[in-house]
Amino acid sequence: MDARFLGTAELVETPSAAVVVDVMRAFTVAAWAFARGAEKIVLAASLDEALALKEDHPEWVALKDGPPAPGFDAVNSPGLLRSADLGGRTVVQKTTAGTVGALAVKDAPLVLCAGFVVAEATAELLRARGCDSVTYVVTGEDGRADEDLACAQYIARRAAWDGEAVAGEYLRRAGASRAAEELAQGVREGAHPDDVALCLELDRFPFAMVAAVEDSLMVLRPYA
Repeated sequence: MDARFLGTAELVETPSAAVVVDVMRAFTVAAWAFARGAEKIVLAASLDEALALKEDHPEWVALKDGPPAPGFDAVNSPGLLRSADLGGRTVVQKTTAGTVGALAVKDAPLVLCAGFVVAEATAELLRARGCDSVTYVVTGEDGRADEDLACAQYIARRAAWDGEAVAGEYLRRAGASRAAEELAQGVREGAHPDDVALCLELDRFPFAMVAAVEDSLMVLRPYA
């Protein structure tokens, strides 16, 4: 299985299969949203689009990066979202990196969104689909975020049935990343003290997350 690791800005062609990785925190949050009962997640291109969708659908739950803001129901924090009741709800998510990366590959035949919490389920789905070539979109820090690259490399090795892919070294890299340090030090607003630990829970959830265009919107759904 051929694997490429690119930042969002480096994408120059539509891949046949894409895994968009945002460990801290967009797709860890997305996985928690599904675990808390969300039916689907709409990935918004801008804050204005997220607010417009919320206005059109008041029953939807809108979340964003950073501190709480008028019009939004939640922030992009797994620690703050894990107690939410999202049964049957639609979530609108807009983040700085993760949602941007997913929208950049929206025309790909297969788009998966991932973090460590769904790593094995993501690798299993890639194997099941028989993907010969996969582009891993490293969303954080313009493609240089080590937590995202570590997760992408781990999933790639698991997807290739590499028995030597020991998770510990990849999790250590993620835990020592700039994003982890900033979250631990409280530099980033809209965070919870447990966010880093929750983002590093390997295979917490048994589903992958597949994104596809539905009625002109990029929609993320769990895939067991």
